[in-house]
Amino acid sequence: MSTQQYSQERLMKVLLAPRISEKATRVADKNEQVVFRVATDATKPEIKAAVELMFKVNVDSVQVACVKGKAKRSGRIAGRRNDWKKAYVCLAAGQEINFATSEQG
Repeated sequence: MSTQQYSQERLMKVLLAPRISEKATRVADKNEQVVFRVATDATKPEIKAAVELMFKVNVDSVQVACVKGKAKRSGRIAGRRNDWKKAYVCLAAGQEINFATSEQG
């Protein structure tokens, strides 16, 4: 496994949150992929190692997308939301991550 290359501390900081949206649900059903919000400096091998460590599943591949923050304004004050990164994690055949059961405990 590739988890030996990275410190466990670093891998725990790579995944920030699962993305729960209509698109993420559609992707999960169609392609056996799970979408995560990840640290902006995370690499594909780090993301793969983090998912395998935290959820005990086998990961086939990882695709990442950098999302630009939206420009927002409140009256005359113009601001901008932070840029962030999301990862589409493709799981091995027959594997799944169920977030509902892991939270209930």
